Amino acid sequence: MSDISPAGTRVGNATAPSSRYSGALLLGAAIVLWGANWPAMKLGLSHITPLWLSAVRFASGGLCLFVLQAFTGSLRLPKRQDLPFLGSVGLLQMLAFTAMSALALHHVGAGRSAVLAYTTPIWVTPVAVVAFREHLSPRKALGTALGLAGVLLLFNPLDVNWQDHQAVVANVMLLGASLCWAVCILHLRHFRSASSAYALAPWQMLVAAVPLIVLARALEGPYTGDSTISLTSSLIYIGPVATAFCFCAVNAANTRMSSTSMATAMLGVPIVGLITSVLFLHEHLTTGLALSVVLIVAGITLSIA
Repeated sequence: MSDISPAGTRVGNATAPSSRYSGALLLGAAIVLWGANWPAMKLGLSHITPLWLSAVRFASGGLCLFVLQAFTGSLRLPKRQDLPFLGSVGLLQMLAFTAMSALALHHVGAGRSAVLAYTTPIWVTPVAVVAFREHLSPRKALGTALGLAGVLLLFNPLDVNWQDHQAVVANVMLLGASLCWAVCILHLRHFRSASSAYALAPWQMLVAAVPLIVLARALEGPYTGDSTISLTSSLIYIGPVATAFCFCAVNAANTRMSSTSMATAMLGVPIVGLITSVLFLHEHLTTGLALSVVLIVAGITLSIA
């Protein structure tokens, strides 16, 4: 399976080393910032309802990118070939993933939520190998297996209170969010848009923000956020930083790295989410949790080496 360069041209059977390194750098920055976004969202949800938080996130993130691209003269209308990517990323990766995650955060801890939402290898790896004929080297296979083992260790069904209907639904929603993300990983990797990920990002955020605002108004009523510094600072981080920058970085990296590497590397997000949740939200770090982090780190190292 040949790969595609950032410009969208075929480059043979392997992605150029410089392209892989730049992709890894972009992905690394996004992993750290996105991981810290989970406790930030948890804190924000004490001041605003889930759908309004999601709506403000993409409205502010999209606005930042529209202003930046207009100022630099790089703002362009999407082309017809871009429309499927506006739908998949805007509606699945942004709207569905974020809304389901925010709703689940009301009933599940930030650290656990981050891990369950990023179980994308469960969905991506089998499809990438079987449907798209991606080569899975022994090293990557072992890395994926270790990463999955870490996730499964953390997702212990015995820890779920099956009598708590809301908690069960929240856990299912997080797995559903993971499935939405997996679809986008495969779509971005194996099909080409006419425009770059950076050019499409503000339009994709607009596609996510408009229906989110409508849903929030219909289901949660008028804007529910307060005027506290805590909410303001959370929204600034969640929108411009964890949305405007991170979505662009991940989607750009997705064109330079394999689907299996991307999916396993993204398990770094819940690691950062767990660590920051322990540090800032004082969530309990158990032995099983620590062991799952070790397995996930080992899996990431082998997968992207």
